[in-house]
This record gives sequence, structure tokens and C-alpha cells, in this order.
Amino acid sequence: MNSLNGKRHPRTLVIERALIGRDWIELPIRVAVTDPATGAVIGEIPDCGTAETRAAIDAADKAATDWRARAAPERAALLRAWHVRVLKHSEALARLLTAEQGKPLAEALDEIRYAASFIAWFAGEAERIGGYDVPALSPDRRVLVARQPVGVIAAITPWNFPAAMVTRKLAPALAAGCTIVLKPSELTPFTALALARLALESGIPPGVINVVTGTPAPIGEVLMASDCVRKLSFTGSTSVGRQLMRDAAGTIKRLSLELGGNAPFIVFDDAHLEAAVAGAIASKFRNAGQTCVCANRLLVQSGIHDRFVTMLGEAVSALNVGDGFDPAVTTGPLIHAEAAAKVRAHADDALAKGAQLVAQAPLASRIDSYAAPMLLIGATSHMRVAHEETFGPLAAVFRFDDEADAVALANSGAAGLAAYFYTSDIARAWRVGDALEYGMVGINSGSVSLAAAPFGGVKQSGLGREGGREGIDEYLEIKALHWAGLR
Repeated sequence: MNSLNGKRHPRTLVIERALIGRDWIELPIRVAVTDPATGAVIGEIPDCGTAETRAAIDAADKAATDWRARAAPERAALLRAWHVRVLKHSEALARLLTAEQGKPLAEALDEIRYAASFIAWFAGEAERIGGYDVPALSPDRRVLVARQPVGVIAAITPWNFPAAMVTRKLAPALAAGCTIVLKPSELTPFTALALARLALESGIPPGVINVVTGTPAPIGEVLMASDCVRKLSFTGSTSVGRQLMRDAAGTIKRLSLELGGNAPFIVFDDAHLEAAVAGAIASKFRNAGQTCVCANRLLVQSGIHDRFVTMLGEAVSALNVGDGFDPAVTTGPLIHAEAAAKVRAHADDALAKGAQLVAQAPLASRIDSYAAPMLLIGATSHMRVAHEETFGPLAAVFRFDDEADAVALANSGAAGLAAYFYTSDIARAWRVGDALEYGMVGINSGSVSLAAAPFGGVKQSGLGREGGREGIDEYLEIKALHWAGLR
């Protein structure tokens, strides 16, 4: 695997085949993958259907017996070899990621390193899977509790983080002794395919990782109907998550669902404003606002509202929108024209209902996938931005008067993935942190993502956790062994 060497789409990185067992397969029906910055076609992937998905499940099932029987240190060593190989090719992977997803190259490189950190973390967790004894009722009995791999896993990953969302699912599954059928987004499949090839080159046996590509419906139907697939890990929209929960009922599959968010970003009067502005820029505009933990509602207390808006407006106006391969660019395109249109629709709705546009970054490109970063004030609960994820570079500011108002506004709605707040009052930090109904809370920080910490939401933002010590538990079953006749 070579770097781009100045080329935008190197053929050595673009794998236009699916992976089933040890075979890289091609199909006559193909799906084109385009560069969102230019609209140019990067390559094509097989449009896998029922037959290919069943074959991938069979390959994972056949590989499962050997993989789960391997000693934990051996699985850990193979994961560490994969981690080393990913880091070795991090620059090339980052350029591929930027080509198919659009984010600035510096962000893409950060994502590759972040993705690699999950492989390293769960390599360590593989060696810490253990059981325990339970006190028995008589001296001739022992009760042992064991943790065993769930079995064949289906993993469905989104387009916004095409490397990190793959390793965040595959690394704990592999560490636990599970085998996988991966369905990456058809919009950004090439990073996932490259990671799978690196895994094979690192010594992970064929069949342990299988990658089926193409349109989601036929692949998802087979995965959800299969008795062999014992668990689904999905990152995506809440609406699709609901449907997958219904589909899982037929075979009582275990589920990990990381779904939509509507993250509040609260700035109290006693906040350090420079830090709050920097955190808002990082949380709101990273990946052009296309993150599930993106600050969607900026709640700013009246006493510092105007100063905060002025400072944030200057920062928004200074954002540089353009092709992610330009080192001066801070904000790349959105994934496609429909995503950019949604941002403009949210802005138009808010402006029609009384909001004011106070800052906007320049937008030179006429390609439909770009959207100018904007800052609006005067947002209210009647606007779409209050209830829907914008998933783009639009920051809407809601003014509030006291702490109780802020917490009530933040907790309104069905989402509960991530929240952020800034304060210098330690007592308030404890109160608000405890009161917010979210799975992750950033306190004086615009970031809540770390391989060593659990990631996930409450309410309608999902089930289960990825990352941290909890991440591997999602891929393990608990078995109680009741042993009698020992004396």
C-alpha cells in the first residue's frame, strides 16, 4: 500500500472488490463512489446482494471456531500487528479518506490515528477477559462465571467517520473472539476495504473479517434474518435504528445502536469565553458539522451572550471552506448535495421565523456539496434546528437566563447522546453534569471521544457502549457453570 505521491485517487489504495473469506470478489453490477469536493468518480464497488451476504456469513461462521479458540494473547498480538500497519500507512489512508469523504487532510489524519487507537486499546482488553467464582451453597460445589464470544457479528458503519467507526466495532469484536461481516457505507467504502486488507496482511485469518459493499437494503435484510448472526452493531440515524430493532426481534439479536443526537452546548456567564469559543468551533464545525456528537444547539446565558456571539462570529467568518486537499482549508464539503441543501433549509427556516444571520464564512465553490459555515442568533424552540440534527456547519444560538432554563432546554427532546457546558463554578459543574440526560458530557471541553472511555447515548440515541472497558462487553456472553460432586 503506497501513499498518494501527489495523486488524488491512487489505484493502489482503491480496492474495488468485496471481501468474502479469503477471496476479493467482483460483480457485474457496480456502485460508483464520488469525491464530494469535485464530483469526480473515485472508483466503483460491487453491489452485493443476497448471495454475497450469505456467503460472507458462512465464511464468518466457518472462521469462528478457530478464531474463538485462539489464546487471548495470540488475538492481542495480531491486533497489535494490525495497529502497527495502520499507523505505518496512516498518511496514505488519510488521503484516501479525504478523497472519498471530503474532510480536510489534517482531520483525516487525526481520524486514522484515532481509529488506530481503538485497535491498540482492545488488543490490551483481549488479555483482560476473565471470569470469576460465585460462592456455592455446599463444599462439594463450585460456581464459575465465564465470558465467551457472542459469535458472528454484523457491523454497519456510516460515512462520516469511515475509519474510526470501522475499528471501533471490529477491534473489540476481534478481541472478544468474534468474527465479522462488515457493511460500510456505500458513500465511503474504500477506507474500510483498505483497513480490511491491512488486517489480512497483519496475519488475521481469512474469514474473520468479511466486507460486503453496495446498497444497504438487500444486505441488511439477509444480515437481520440470519440465525447465524448473533449481534448487530450499527451507527446511523435513529429512524433506521428503530427499524433494525424491529428486524432483530425475529432472531432475538443483541444490539449496539449509536444513533442520532441533538447536542446542546451551554455557555454560562462564568465561563472562560476564549475556551468556550474554541470548544464551540471544534464541536460544531469539525468535519463540517457532520458528527453525531456535533453541537447542534448553542445555549448562551444572557450576561455574556453578546460578547460570546461577537467572538464566535469572528471565528466563524475566518473559517476557510474548500477542497480538503488544500492545506489552508479548515472546512471541507458535505458528503453530497442533499446534505448541503438540508443545511440551507434549516437556515432558511430559522431566518423566516425570526433568527438573524450574524456571521458567515466565504464560499467560493459552486459545487452543490458545499455549505457556508453560518452563525445565527435569536433561535427558538419553534425552529427546525431546535429539534432536528442539522449535520452541517450551521451554529444557532439560543439565549437563556438561568441554570434551570438551560438544563430544561438541553434535556428537551428524545436525543441523549452528547452534551457540553462551560463554567468556572465547580459546584455548578457537578449539578449540571449530573442533571443532563446524556450518555457523554463535555465539561469545559468540546470533545468527548477517546478509545479508553465509553461512547454511547441514552433515550433515543441508542443502546450499548463503544470504547472503554465496557466496549468489549458488548461482544461477550456470560455463562454460569454450576459444578457439583467435587468432594
